[in-house]
Amino acid sequence: MTNIILCGGSGTRLWPISRTLMPKQFVKLFEDKSLFQLTVERNSAVCDKQLIVSNSEQYFLAFNQLEEINQANNRYILEPVGRNTAPAIALACMSLDPDEIVLVTPSDHLIKDQHAYVQVITQAAKLASDDYLVTFGITPTFPETGFGYIEASGEDVKAFHEKPDLKTAELYVNSGNYYWNSGMFCFKAGRFLDELQKWSPAIFDASTQAYTNATHEEMTKISYEDMNAIPDESIDYAVMEKSTRVKVIPSSIGWSDVGSFDALSDVMPNDANNNFILSNKPVNLIDVKDLIIIDTEDALLISHKGSSQKVKEVVQHYKQTNPELTHIHRTAHRPWGTYTVLEDTPGYKIKRIMVKPGKRLSLQKHFHRNEHWIVLSGTATVTVGEKTFSVHPNESTYIKAGEIHRLANLGKIPLTIIETQVGEYTGEDDIVRIEDDFNREGNE
Repeated sequence: MTNIILCGGSGTRLWPISRTLMPKQFVKLFEDKSLFQLTVERNSAVCDKQLIVSNSEQYFLAFNQLEEINQANNRYILEPVGRNTAPAIALACMSLDPDEIVLVTPSDHLIKDQHAYVQVITQAAKLASDDYLVTFGITPTFPETGFGYIEASGEDVKAFHEKPDLKTAELYVNSGNYYWNSGMFCFKAGRFLDELQKWSPAIFDASTQAYTNATHEEMTKISYEDMNAIPDESIDYAVMEKSTRVKVIPSSIGWSDVGSFDALSDVMPNDANNNFILSNKPVNLIDVKDLIIIDTEDALLISHKGSSQKVKEVVQHYKQTNPELTHIHRTAHRPWGTYTVLEDTPGYKIKRIMVKPGKRLSLQKHFHRNEHWIVLSGTATVTVGEKTFSVHPNESTYIKAGEIHRLANLGKIPLTIIETQVGEYTGEDDIVRIEDDFNREGNE
């Protein structure tokens, strides 16, 4: 069985710990592991391989985090733009044998009861082998208005219902035959594609065209034009609500979608006054209770419990006034390593850059800034124009605006440097890539 892991996400619901370039599934919140890593480890008990659907930025995060937990046998499909779950799952299934049973899971859910989880997956796989499309209905523990519901009679699905108001949610929970829609599925790859072609032929045809035109080298990469031509639709709307071959497995597995700080506080420690605190520094509270306090290097969020969903309004504000604050942390992860912004003021920016052994940055140039590099540890191999030379700890080099240059680490230990940028503009988009080991284009 193949685990198709859907890695989309804009990183807004858990801002400021998650950002566009570090969405919540990759943030290490649980004993130095991310939800993505926990998803892979959990599903490795029932699946022998992973197929990860992601975009190019998140691909490098996924690749690095899989290396950290020693997971091999991974394949990737890279989408240049998200078009919802139906196209993502279709493209994944097109890359598999039609008789392969797949377990489709989001990458950002938490499941606490592994034993019960394996049992329901085993049950679903049996139904999938009989050509059913199986979804998992989470037994509700309270009247949640933020989830869709599945109405069922045993394993038979009677109807899918949109997110209800509170009164309707209470009726659903009290009825005993309504379940939260988990967004997890199990079926044969070929059976899903047959049902997609039957019920949503436009999505099937456009996905087929996109997959046919894709490049299939180390990973499958879909072109922007082909991806953008696929109708944007969820698997529920495209197939599950229409097909006559849908089954549901009622599931009590300790599930959470970790979709808000309120949900996160339910699965992590709180203090004696029911305050939930995430911070790398001591936080002292006096005579307050029921607060959510999220502290990062560049932003602080304080909310009453029950109101954390309103963070989307904060994110929307900053998208207009300070978009970088929603896009990236002060420490940014790149395929070659990381950089941390130490200071950023008009006219100059200071970074700490770490390059992993055997990696190098793109061959590039900048129009609006000069750069001064000081090596702290490791040995830098520096290319400037036609010259390539080594720079050792406590040594430095200077790159003028417009000069073609590259930083590489040919050694066996991490290379750490301090980079000082000086110029009229020091934004991350002032970069022209001439050559790149990771096939990034333009100023991506």
